[in-house]
Amino acid sequence: MIKTRNRYVIASAGITLHLMIGGVYAWSVFTGPIVKQTGWAETSVSFAFSLAIFFLGMSAAFMGRLVEKFGPTITGTISSVCYGLGVFLTGIAISNQQLWLLYLAYGVIGGLGLGAGYVTPVSTIIRWFPDKRGLATGLAIMGFGFAALLTGPIAQTLMASFGVSSTFYILGIFYFLVMIIAAQFIKKPRKNELPKAVIKKASHFSLTGQNMTANEAVRTPMFWSLWFMFFINITTGIALVSAASPMAQSMTNMTANTAAIMVGILGLFNGFGRLIWATLSDYIGRPRTYSAIFILDIVMLITLILCKVPVIFALALCLLLSCYGAGFSVIPVYLGDVFGTRELGAIHGYVLTAWAAAGMVGPILLSYTHQILHNYFVTLVVFIVIALLALIVSLALQRALARMQEQVNK
Repeated sequence: MIKTRNRYVIASAGITLHLMIGGVYAWSVFTGPIVKQTGWAETSVSFAFSLAIFFLGMSAAFMGRLVEKFGPTITGTISSVCYGLGVFLTGIAISNQQLWLLYLAYGVIGGLGLGAGYVTPVSTIIRWFPDKRGLATGLAIMGFGFAALLTGPIAQTLMASFGVSSTFYILGIFYFLVMIIAAQFIKKPRKNELPKAVIKKASHFSLTGQNMTANEAVRTPMFWSLWFMFFINITTGIALVSAASPMAQSMTNMTANTAAIMVGILGLFNGFGRLIWATLSDYIGRPRTYSAIFILDIVMLITLILCKVPVIFALALCLLLSCYGAGFSVIPVYLGDVFGTRELGAIHGYVLTAWAAAGMVGPILLSYTHQILHNYFVTLVVFIVIALLALIVSLALQRALARMQEQVNK
């Protein structure tokens, strides 16, 4: 008889891993102190973050395959080594004022650790919670979204007490120790380990009745439809994240202090949006959820253009950020529903390349058009148009999957 491991312990380990690597979103806390100590340009320091996100997205495709081949414990361990080492070496780069080392340490090595750590728990948790896919995945990815709220204050306290470089030494060691311990608990369920009642309850989530390999999945129009939808969702969201404060001040009479408070609230909506939308998707289905996300995106983007009332403007941004967070938590479950969980880690990794692309396109598009035109109107119109295109793709995919599900259920 197979001894059943506690799936909630495994989920907790996955959430812990994401809480550690999610500290990357607190990079802005370090930007000012690093600039002050080294004399580097602020744009140069900020580029380290962009580089880390780029390598996260690009390495996720490769790391996703490793999850399937060697298991999540191995990739979680790789993540702990790379991310911990990258953060530690960042302290050395700052201490010695070597900008190239900052990019190598935080951007490349740390980015590889981020990619490995991001894909490690997601597909594993979906396998452990086939009956609650959305809720379980939402909890894990919510940890990534909320991490900055914890890392920011802790980092500020450490920098005030020990200095910038030493803070990175401390965080690097801490991340490594916590992550490598958590990684040892993240394991795939063995055959017949899950109760039959759980498997039976989960059976209705499959939309196609298929269990594809990653190579088979990427050859389908469904994969590229989902890639495009994810890319558009993240392009819009990450651009708004990068410019929420100046946009609110420019388009309404919102003060800088109020805008700063708003940015903190946006972080909460980004985090909770991951959990709420993913949980909702367990009840209404992933296709309807993604279509609803794009409908809300379009309505709220129009609201940003038309409304100059600060409170309503801020509320629209909050709802947009909840949709941004939703994209991350709903997409892996959607992939599992469409392609099965056979090589879900690899398939999810391939889709995350859209994150790398969106991280470059969104903020650059918004900042460039604002620099040339001195307003955000054109960019918001562009975002409305591409969200409308994504909605059309989403609805078409929804209809195609409904027909396939009818065939499966016959």
